[in-house]
Amino acid sequence: MTAPSPFKRPYTIEAVDVLADTPDLRMTVFTVGAGQDIPWHWHTNVSDTYFGMEGVTVVETRAPTAHLEIGPGQTAVVPPKRAHHVAGKDGGRCKFAILQGVGAYDFNLVGKS
Repeated sequence: MTAPSPFKRPYTIEAVDVLADTPDLRMTVFTVGAGQDIPWHWHTNVSDTYFGMEGVTVVETRAPTAHLEIGPGQTAVVPPKRAHHVAGKDGGRCKFAILQGVGAYDFNLVGKS
């Protein structure tokens, strides 16, 4: 059974399963459907550690610019304060686990005040 998250996401994706949510650490499984994405954003304190599960997850970053492709069994890390965008490769479906921490979680949309 997955725990509900009190965080309201400013985007819609196929599924979000919160496995653990503490003040300093979060573990969540995201399923991004075909044509869906997680918009450009950044976190003040937490790193995002991605664990590929199904399909290919594409994480693009800014400052520095990078294009990371994470397949099943692969991992990648985006440090705090680095803007990033997440989608399935070529607009396809992907599923990944993400460990976010250590620190207070926030979600800051790029270009929004």
